[in-house]
Amino acid sequence: MTYTMDKDTVLTHILKPRGMSTLLGGEPPVSVINNNKYISQLTPDAQLTDRNVDDNSPSLDHAIHTALTGDIKTVILMGPEGSGKTTALEKLVVDWAKGEQLQRFSCVFFLRLREISSLEGTLSLEALLQRHCSHIPPEYMPLVLQKPEDVLFVFDDPDQHQLCLDPSAHVLCSDPSRAASVSCLIASLLYGSLLKGASFVVATRPTVCLKFLSAAWVEVLGFLKPQREAYFNGFFTDPASANTALMHMERTLGFYDFCTSPRLCWTVCSIYKTLMDAGAKLPETLSQLFVDILVHLIQALSLNKACNRELMLALGKMASHCSLNQHSSCTKEELHSFGFQPFLTSVGVFLQVDGDLHSDACVLSFISQLMQDFILAVSFFLDKSTSEGVEKMLEEHKGQTKFLDLFLSGLSEPAQRSPLETLLGEFNSDQIMHFRRWFKSSSEETLEGCYKDKHHRCFHLLHQAQNKSLVKEIITPSARTGISYGDLSLQDCIALNYVVTCLDEMERLNLYGTRNLTEEKAEVLAPAMSLSQKILLSDSSLSTGAVHHLASALSRGLTEELDLSYTRLGDEKLKLLCAGLRDCKLHNLKLLACRLTEASCEDLVSVLTSGTSQLRVLGLMCNQIGDQGFMKLCKALHSPQCKLKELQLQGCEMTAASMEALSAALCTGKSELRKVDLTQNTIGDSGVEALCKSLQHPLCKLQSLKLFDNELTGACCPHLMEALMAEHCSLSELDLSVNDLGQKGALLLCQALSQPRCPVEKLGLTRCELTQPVFKELGSVLRSGTSRLKSLIVGMNKVGDQGVKHLWDAVSHPSCLLEELDVEMTHLTDACVEDLCAAVRASKTLKSLELRNNSLTNASVPALIQVMEDSHSMQEMNLKYNDFCEEVFDMLDECDKIRY
Repeated sequence: MTYTMDKDTVLTHILKPRGMSTLLGGEPPVSVINNNKYISQLTPDAQLTDRNVDDNSPSLDHAIHTALTGDIKTVILMGPEGSGKTTALEKLVVDWAKGEQLQRFSCVFFLRLREISSLEGTLSLEALLQRHCSHIPPEYMPLVLQKPEDVLFVFDDPDQHQLCLDPSAHVLCSDPSRAASVSCLIASLLYGSLLKGASFVVATRPTVCLKFLSAAWVEVLGFLKPQREAYFNGFFTDPASANTALMHMERTLGFYDFCTSPRLCWTVCSIYKTLMDAGAKLPETLSQLFVDILVHLIQALSLNKACNRELMLALGKMASHCSLNQHSSCTKEELHSFGFQPFLTSVGVFLQVDGDLHSDACVLSFISQLMQDFILAVSFFLDKSTSEGVEKMLEEHKGQTKFLDLFLSGLSEPAQRSPLETLLGEFNSDQIMHFRRWFKSSSEETLEGCYKDKHHRCFHLLHQAQNKSLVKEIITPSARTGISYGDLSLQDCIALNYVVTCLDEMERLNLYGTRNLTEEKAEVLAPAMSLSQKILLSDSSLSTGAVHHLASALSRGLTEELDLSYTRLGDEKLKLLCAGLRDCKLHNLKLLACRLTEASCEDLVSVLTSGTSQLRVLGLMCNQIGDQGFMKLCKALHSPQCKLKELQLQGCEMTAASMEALSAALCTGKSELRKVDLTQNTIGDSGVEALCKSLQHPLCKLQSLKLFDNELTGACCPHLMEALMAEHCSLSELDLSVNDLGQKGALLLCQALSQPRCPVEKLGLTRCELTQPVFKELGSVLRSGTSRLKSLIVGMNKVGDQGVKHLWDAVSHPSCLLEELDVEMTHLTDACVEDLCAAVRASKTLKSLELRNNSLTNASVPALIQVMEDSHSMQEMNLKYNDFCEEVFDMLDECDKIRY
């Protein structure tokens, strides 16, 4: 014989009204279900983006039903306070009782563990169930338990009510008629010792109390944006009011994790409605919201100011006790020790009361961790009997309170605490001044450091204070606000944007390494971006929506430099960005390795020829624009509207085919181009030949040309020689490094360099297969009195001491103008040091000497240190990666001019 529960009786029992709606506690689950206000939550599978959740996304209810339909016996719903777990459980039981879901179970027991955890002594499972499920006749209870596989237990909040569910802490029982403690009975059920085969749905906060349990864990997300919208529309009868309230909450609070809490949505809607009905301003910060909440709660009690203050101090003592002892609740005896005796009938406004207030077994707890933190902050400023410093208080509660310092910051401002002082009396001015001094000194210390998390916390505190002058007082010129603030949370974005807008201008907004700059984050940061002279977003990932807001910020802002390197931007997103580049103050745009192709060049040309673009430097390094793309860019250089002065085109897959187009553009007289970097493009000798035609043209204004690793040979040198000796050549910087020019080609260059007309001041010939004769000729050029060379980079040419000696001799000569000499990896030994030191002593111009990767030893160190200390012109000597031992490191450390 089996027993089937009377579902109508269960439905009547579960839907029996329990308690009233309260501002902090929210609307009772029964009221939500009875009034058809239940909004089904979504599972984590649906939380891909908070903006794009469709109606077909998997619901929490569906996840529970699906799990229990299969082989799974235990489902654990895990979520924070107020996330809707209890309502979801009661809806589950209601659906079963209505015959809509889970009909394979003949009996469902819903146990609110807060109601049974205070039971003392021992009792059997049969007695426990009979006591809390009185609608089942006693004679049928044994029949119910005979077939466990048909039974579903629904447990609410095992973590909050002093239940020890660790199986190792009990002798688990298996007999439903055997007496045991409540903790032992619940543990025995969950771990299969008692009623093996029964099924369970358990709702708990994130905790370790069930860590030993094998179960399907389902995260309770609360209300995402679609559910919040539905909730607000249901709460407010007027759609316009609902929209106003929702938009305000999303803007000022929506970035906090706790905004997914249905209970908090109830609280916010209730407060907003009260304020809107009164024509009052809605709160801008979390602190202001809780000021409004507390004012509402205090006014509901109709106590005098002295009683209000005494009650708040008692609540503060309880909050401190719960935080320091990591307890979520207090006994009635503990409550008396905090000074609650005169206010026992009022505590239900602030606290959750489990049990009869007149019973010593009554347990009380804060409904909200947020309210516990806020009351702790209020009582700190109210209490005039203590001189405890803010540092000590924060240290004591560290790790237990998430928002305490934020609330202290908000309450330290007169405008924010004024409504509370009207009801509670003035706050302790000494404590407030102490907090302000601590906040200022600790913030200045934090902002001079490089820990971005600490910077963010400081910005959050300033945001809560809502004091523009305080921001300007704390963010001094010594603050290192240029450090990377990459990977910001939405909450961090709000605080950072507030700080920047208070400052009115930011020299550098460093968002390097932001792995997910969403449209939402970019929209929040847009005002800060528009006020920043330089924005760093390199190595970041920007959504399409984020690019749109960036473009908009650029078009109306102060930004002169933008770095988007390594952002994998792509052609489509660049097109969006270009919409903002046509009319902005941007001078420098870096797009290194952004996965751009020929298609992007059309959009860039449109920007450069718009007549409103201020772009001077364009970095397109390591993008596959190719010859066709570059030829399109060259069309922009023909336009008098194009103000471009520098093009960085390293590794853009270009060949000689596009050099004619560049050469033609340089000769038009309309191009403002001064610098071109063609590093690592295979333009070859024929490409250089084409460029040399423009270098000789009277209208060409090019001053810097980098041809690093362009697969050049000595065959290009006659053309270069002719160009460098031409009357109108204006090239002051030429880099030919990592090309096989060889001896013959290099000697031709030396001929040009020795001519008075040659304008080259900086020459790069690293790893060009140069020989000793070439170094000899370079020495002659430097001594000639006609050469303008100030920087010579000839590293990685294997000429040894004998080859470089020609350069030392030249440096010693009074006609040599050299300021920078790079002879890295030229096979130098200690034998060169005497000539080197003589050259340094004789030179009046040499400032920098690069000697890395040679074979100098400890024996050279004293002489090198001495010559650097004696020289007035030398600023730096680089000796890294030579053959030094640790015994000379202390000596080298004593000379600030030497790097090793």
